[in-house]
Amino acid sequence: MNEPLFEDGLKTRREVLGSEYVDNSLKNAGEFDMPMQELVTQYCWGDIWNRPGLDRRTRSLLNLAMLTALNRPHELKVHVRGALTNGVTKEEITEVFLQAAVYCGVPAGVDSFRTAKEVFKDMGV
Repeated sequence: MNEPLFEDGLKTRREVLGSEYVDNSLKNAGEFDMPMQELVTQYCWGDIWNRPGLDRRTRSLLNLAMLTALNRPHELKVHVRGALTNGVTKEEITEVFLQAAVYCGVPAGVDSFRTAKEVFKDMGV
């Protein structure tokens, strides 16, 4: 493991997703799945999320669209929260899901709206 890249990723991951969520993910990881937590933290958050080519807000918008396309509601919930943290508005999230529905299928769009509404309710947004 690249310790400096992991630490950079951990910082970014906490800033976007919240310390509580990230710390729980790490705390609940065992011998079996800790390598995945390390990979995600170092590679996704340390390397990719910290690249200079796109800002965090844009990366969040892309993640919402891709997670809709892949129909990954658990990860979508996490990234809806992160998108709001990164300054994405509810109106922009609506537009991402409408666009994704056209290209990925209406059921994927409907599920994404449903998932986001749960997050909005939980966050009081």
